[in-house]
Amino acid sequence: QVPVAHCFGPPGHYKRKFCTVCRKSLESPAFRCEVCELHVHTDCILFACSDCRQCHQDGHQDHDTYHHHWREGNLSSSARCEVCKKTCGSSEVLSGMRCEWCGILAHAACYIIVTPECTFGRLRNMILPPSCVQLFSRNFSKLHCFRISENLQTEADEDDDVDGSTQGSTKDVQISTDSSKQTLKIFDGNDAVKRNQFRLISVPRIAKNEEVVEAALRAYYINDDQQEYELQTFTQQALLSDDVINRNDAAEDSNLGSVFRESVPEAWIIRAKPKDEEVIRIYPAWLKVGMAYVSLRVNKDSTTQTVIKEVLPLLGRQTECPQNFKLVEVLMGSKQVQRMILDNQELILNRLKDIRKTSVRQMNQTRFYIVENSQSIVRVNLFVGGLPPQLSPEEYTNILKDELAIKTNVVSVSHVYQAQGAVVLEISCFSEAERIYMLVKDTTVNDKPLNAVVIPEVMASKIPQNCCPLLVFVNPKSGGLKGRDLLYSFRKLLNPHQVFELTNGGPLPGFHTFSKVPSFRVLVCGGDGTVGWVLGALEEIRHKLVCSEPSVAILPLGTGNDLGRVLRWGAGYSGEDPYSILVSVDEADDVLMDRWTILLDAEEPSEGAENGIAEPEPPKIVQMNNYCGLGIDAELSLDFHHAREEEPGKFNSRFHNKGVYVKVGLQKISHTRNLHKDIKLQVDQHEVELPSIEGLIFINIPSWGSGADLWGSESDNRFEKPRIDDGLLEVVGVTGVVHMGQVQGGFRSGIRIAQGSYFRVTLLKPIPVQVDGEPWIQAPGQIIISAAGPKVHMLKKSKQKQKK
Repeated sequence: QVPVAHCFGPPGHYKRKFCTVCRKSLESPAFRCEVCELHVHTDCILFACSDCRQCHQDGHQDHDTYHHHWREGNLSSSARCEVCKKTCGSSEVLSGMRCEWCGILAHAACYIIVTPECTFGRLRNMILPPSCVQLFSRNFSKLHCFRISENLQTEADEDDDVDGSTQGSTKDVQISTDSSKQTLKIFDGNDAVKRNQFRLISVPRIAKNEEVVEAALRAYYINDDQQEYELQTFTQQALLSDDVINRNDAAEDSNLGSVFRESVPEAWIIRAKPKDEEVIRIYPAWLKVGMAYVSLRVNKDSTTQTVIKEVLPLLGRQTECPQNFKLVEVLMGSKQVQRMILDNQELILNRLKDIRKTSVRQMNQTRFYIVENSQSIVRVNLFVGGLPPQLSPEEYTNILKDELAIKTNVVSVSHVYQAQGAVVLEISCFSEAERIYMLVKDTTVNDKPLNAVVIPEVMASKIPQNCCPLLVFVNPKSGGLKGRDLLYSFRKLLNPHQVFELTNGGPLPGFHTFSKVPSFRVLVCGGDGTVGWVLGALEEIRHKLVCSEPSVAILPLGTGNDLGRVLRWGAGYSGEDPYSILVSVDEADDVLMDRWTILLDAEEPSEGAENGIAEPEPPKIVQMNNYCGLGIDAELSLDFHHAREEEPGKFNSRFHNKGVYVKVGLQKISHTRNLHKDIKLQVDQHEVELPSIEGLIFINIPSWGSGADLWGSESDNRFEKPRIDDGLLEVVGVTGVVHMGQVQGGFRSGIRIAQGSYFRVTLLKPIPVQVDGEPWIQAPGQIIISAAGPKVHMLKKSKQKQKK
């Protein structure tokens, strides 16, 4: 398979999983790849090989057909084999194979029979095909490419790099107090000596040389023939001096010796015995040939040039000119894939010898590829947000020149989002792209921090006809912090390039990435506030999208989730299988929903103005999807909001959040207010007489305050039956906290006041207001509510039971 680096998040605890390197279970903290099903111990990570899923084209290759991406083990115990239909999972050992794209499962003995082409399985219409995504990522880590937040990442990486194998190795071998055994330090090459990274082995004191070599190779997971290797001694002084690396070969060879001298040296180094000829594998990579590799015998005269000449006929390319090809050495280390083009005159045997001298293990992770020469154009797209809004492209370029010293010969502004204060930069130089990305993180403009996101380019022309990819937004801060697990699950089930974390630049990078996709759907994972945020962003950027009206599904993660309830997505996510959620989204029905614009125009000046000469607040415009409340309802929301801001750590369960709401409500029971005396209401140009109430609520959907029916179900000749797409809002009054509690309990409904499409509310004094759960105190003045632009397309979960 094509070498692709893994994307390791911070170390964590994973129950009932096995390490793919040593095949033992993961009791201690371990790493997992955020993109594929690879789990590995912290001290085994050095031995993991870069064989992750290939989720985009990066200029090295271009596949249109995709093969299954098999990963061994960690299947559920109920897993069934695709071929023989018997169980193939196990919770005792690493067993069974799973395709990382389509999810089919098979026994290790059966999977070879499965046809190699992968069709992406049940979710194929929702997956963004990897062949349609392009991303030049040379200088960026995989975490940057998939926009994975790195808050815990850096510390984990550094510890792991410095002494990962030193500490880990002691865990593998319990140092024996048995006097018949001896413990030896084993290095696998000059690189390990430099870093002082060794592994410990325990062998009998009277072991033969071969047994020690075998144990040393096993410690480094090398399964070559032990006859080809030998151990050299290292004394402690030699270890400390740098001369080990610089000494000439003769001195090194004279250092050989048997393991059994009178005083056993503390450290040994594995060396490969020199050979006069070897068989190497050459991989044709993306030359689209029906074979994985060809084997070639090389001797001490073989150079890169002669190897290319000999390989081409074996690949059926004998008519082509060897000058059009190059040999690339690829090191598939666990953290990154490193490519090096070999010089035409390079002696291949010497190259192999050098690699083994550096590290015997590294030889296991190195491959040689034959590649056609091609001029690849570098184009990195960087989304930069947090800039001042409503400036011209020239003004944005000047800000970037001043703050980031961008080089305009390699950096150009390709897209400008004025309303949002964001630009997309196209950069034709890797090091400049990396420099800007790193610098943006520490830059503020007008006291506002900038943010940068590396975004892929979606080649819309390559998307299959019937494919409607799903754009996923996850708010990891919503509802009990389940967002992180969902991010991980969706990156695994779909292409990670279609999953966006909202705390990283908001919804705009996602919409920009999908701006040329002819047809797509959106899934928002978060509370009602998150849904409002995404719908608001969609409204602002709609005119720049080829698919201007994508349908939106909801996975409710918040506390209220009224919109999620109305569209049948449930009261809140409680750990359902993410795969079945995606199937439900695929089968959901398209419905329309009204959105409303609220104009808040305070007539009185804001307090705290200087010199007593006060400026009135400028009019504020907010969008509303669910409901807007004035009075007691907003006041409770405001108190809850303050409590959450003071101690955010406590608000991580829905149950606790509701408890705080009840407590806040109980404190307000004895309060009496006369809201009807402090406001005036006009509906569709007619004055409306208000009854004696403490709260006035405008509702767009038939669910309020976590699922209560405020309007009530009994029929009424004065009003039409409410619908979410009828262009009308319902106006309801509540008389106080007790009344609200009765509505929540389902014993009563609110007081029906009016129904209409245009409202003007006059506030005579400051009053708490909340729109879709966002509360504030509104100064006296006018509030005008009217229908906003076109109705939005939402996805409603279909009723029929899913077929297993």
